[in-house]
Amino acid sequence: MSGGPFGLEGLVGAVGPGLALLLLVLTPLIYSVPEALLIGELASMLPLEGGYYQWVKRAFGPFTGFINGWLSWVYSLIDMAIYPVLFVQYARWFAPELSKLGAWGLALALIWGATWLNLRGTRVVGAASGWFVAAVLAPFAVLAVAALWHWLGGPGPAVLPVTPFHAAGTSFLGALGIGISQSIWNYSGWDNASTLGGEIEQAGRTYPRALARTLPLVTVVYLLAIVPVLAVTDWRVWRDGAWPDIAAGVLGPWLAAWLAVAGMISAFALFNALLLSYSRIPLVLAQDGLLPAPLGRTDARGTPRAAVIASAVAYSGFVLLTFGGLLAADVLLYTAALALEFAALIRLRRKEPGLRGSFRVPVGVPVLVVLAALPVLLLLVGVALEVRSREIGLPGVLVAAALSGVGIAGYGVLRRASAAGPAEKPS
Repeated sequence: MSGGPFGLEGLVGAVGPGLALLLLVLTPLIYSVPEALLIGELASMLPLEGGYYQWVKRAFGPFTGFINGWLSWVYSLIDMAIYPVLFVQYARWFAPELSKLGAWGLALALIWGATWLNLRGTRVVGAASGWFVAAVLAPFAVLAVAALWHWLGGPGPAVLPVTPFHAAGTSFLGALGIGISQSIWNYSGWDNASTLGGEIEQAGRTYPRALARTLPLVTVVYLLAIVPVLAVTDWRVWRDGAWPDIAAGVLGPWLAAWLAVAGMISAFALFNALLLSYSRIPLVLAQDGLLPAPLGRTDARGTPRAAVIASAVAYSGFVLLTFGGLLAADVLLYTAALALEFAALIRLRRKEPGLRGSFRVPVGVPVLVVLAALPVLLLLVGVALEVRSREIGLPGVLVAAALSGVGIAGYGVLRRASAAGPAEKPS
């Protein structure tokens, strides 16, 4: 769900301190709370392996379920290329002259290190994630305490760092478009672990509880890391990958080095956890006969080894590409997949009113529609503002449309292939 406050420094530098803080407060309210509520009900209602793919398939049938799985898989190809880049970005703090070949080597080390952990099973990934969280947040706790000391103990009054409201040289709408996409990236992912529904103990009860606890924790950690440090530093030095430099200005080079290591751990931790969840999509598609049968097999631990390895191979290639201009594609594909999930909940409420788990959003369908509309509309506003840039936003939208079309066209081919030779029964 969260790799700590890494990425937020770029948000502040791109949009300005006032708008960045406003987005960090409003985004969870408008976007994350509705999404967490709706996903919590779906995960409690249908705690199945494949998560959102299974929800959409149950509500609308195999074709729409496949489209949801396809959009999520394509989105993952873009999304998963981000974390090796972040890993290399913080590694450059120790090796600034790192070559392109060396950077790719480090990216492959991250990808295949995470693959090795994933092949050892879900419990291993979960245990490792707990240690990663502690390693990532520890230096931020030190940084936040030191910044609070300087801020509150300084000679002048402690003024909230909200000026300038948006960055000089940008329009408000331009800054808002960038800010929405970046803040959503930091606050998204509430449906990711649903794909492990068949591997989570008492998933119908556990998943909603985890969402309820995680959202306030993530929000508090973000604000505690940003506000006091921003108050004692120059916001103009905040940029992607700047946490070590920011920390050096507050406490010294030793904390800078610690944060650079934490940045590498954060990137690895996110990739490791997301590989676990994304690899279950080809697993369930293969089990439904829509991908080659070997991808639908699991080992004695319940790990889909072939699906994990196939995912790692795909990510190893995609990490070579430049995705700076595809942020709009990333957001748009995720928006389409998320909209299908919300639509599935509304349809299941009408179609199967008796289908319910231990958690249910205590509202009727009309209010549920409003809750579903809030995050989707925010995503669409972000995309629309980005599309105003023909050099950045428009190509991303065209890529998203093309990839979606490939999935729709490919469904018929896959169904015919499945009918000609049914998939083997998964072990």
